[in-house]
Amino acid sequence: MTEGQVLVGIDVGTTGVKAIAVSTSGDVVGRAEVGYELQTPRPGWAEQDPEDWWQASELALASLETQLEESAGAAAIAGIGLSGQMHGLVCLDEKLAIIRPAILWNDQRTGEECAEIERLVGLEQLIELTGNRALPGFTAPKLLWLRRHELDSYARIRHVLLPKDYVRLRLTGELAIDAADASGTLLFDVARRAWSERVLEALEIPLEWLPKVLESPQVSGLTLAGVPVAAGAGDQQAGALGVGVVRPGPLSVVLGTSGVVFAALDRYKHDPEARVHVFCHAVPGTWEAMGVMLSAGGSLRWLRDTLASGAGYEQLTAEAAQWQPGAEGLLFLPYLQGERTPHADPNARGAFCGLSLVHDRGALVRAVLEGVAFGLRDSLELLRELGVEPESARASGGGARSRLWLEIVASVLGLPLELTAVEEGAAYGAALLGGLAAEIFPSAEEAVRACVRVRDRIEPNGDWQEYYERGYSRFQALYPALRPLEES
Repeated sequence: MTEGQVLVGIDVGTTGVKAIAVSTSGDVVGRAEVGYELQTPRPGWAEQDPEDWWQASELALASLETQLEESAGAAAIAGIGLSGQMHGLVCLDEKLAIIRPAILWNDQRTGEECAEIERLVGLEQLIELTGNRALPGFTAPKLLWLRRHELDSYARIRHVLLPKDYVRLRLTGELAIDAADASGTLLFDVARRAWSERVLEALEIPLEWLPKVLESPQVSGLTLAGVPVAAGAGDQQAGALGVGVVRPGPLSVVLGTSGVVFAALDRYKHDPEARVHVFCHAVPGTWEAMGVMLSAGGSLRWLRDTLASGAGYEQLTAEAAQWQPGAEGLLFLPYLQGERTPHADPNARGAFCGLSLVHDRGALVRAVLEGVAFGLRDSLELLRELGVEPESARASGGGARSRLWLEIVASVLGLPLELTAVEEGAAYGAALLGGLAAEIFPSAEEAVRACVRVRDRIEPNGDWQEYYERGYSRFQALYPALRPLEES
């Protein structure tokens, strides 16, 4: 590996762009973050101006370059990798001009279009080809919504991109996408790692609108300065690479606003009911299966904002630590925004069950921490049905800062949780992809070996596990009782 060079990762997130500079031995030597606004023109809608992503990326890159110039022994940028929010729809005209604001992954306007896709393609064939059901977050339903509701905009479309790929276009002038991010469009044959002609034909979407598909480490173009830019990956795939999940065995467990359990697969396997998402992984020749719960850290934030606005998370988890597992029969179901895995039910609702006069705020916090862990266990059990046999898990996200929460999750999952030295998430994985594009590393495995280091390991608590097995059975039994009356 070459001394005096750094790798840059750019993550185009929902609230801002995060850019980091990483040495070829894996140390973070520069950080920059630039935020932007989320537009919600109607309830349930979520949009952003793609130009905001590019302007934020320019500012973040400029900040990194200044930091590198000012540091002792200034280093040159050898490669750049991209990651970003998945599923967002960016529409460009024949002159590559933006037609309308991008419709984002968390936009909920496309329920009717999802049903239409499953009817036109056929549910069984859709799941077999794409590894997923039609969900409002995906890209294809957004295109059908435009065709139905904004025909003038739809008629002008000549190019369709995802968020990070618009930044690539401005950075390199190239129209391209990676197989991992393309997997989340619902237009992609995930097994073949190519656009699905059958889905496109059924939905009457022109193939020529879609960019060329590359593998994540491939060079997608060069900057004006001649720096190679890797094709990149969606944020979850890049984040998994960044904690070292490049092969079957270790899991990635993300305790962010949402919760994710992510496993690498050595071949394409899909759940016939599509209860977990199956996409291409950022490592060529591998795939990934992923369970997603919508309110993980978001559940704890809701509790803090509602009942303890003056308290910090450390204080709340200290109060929770005063209670034994189960908090004397108190259980929390974390379905505050509906749920994705395993229920795919937007109408699911949260609940505290078993409240009594003995319970205080700490008991409520303990129940939230445990309820989220049970929700993650749901995803793990579905991954096991696909043949995943995890050895351990790498934990990341804001919730991973709580030792208590990590011990609870480890005990519920029955797996040790490892923490890596760098907590930069998707941007770190993107930087490693930049190193692969620049040929600093010969393979993803070598990049992980050189850069990703485990700093701590949390074992399951043997005294808690028997209780949590019983608690998980009770957790599973409660969901049907919380469905809306009209669905019971």
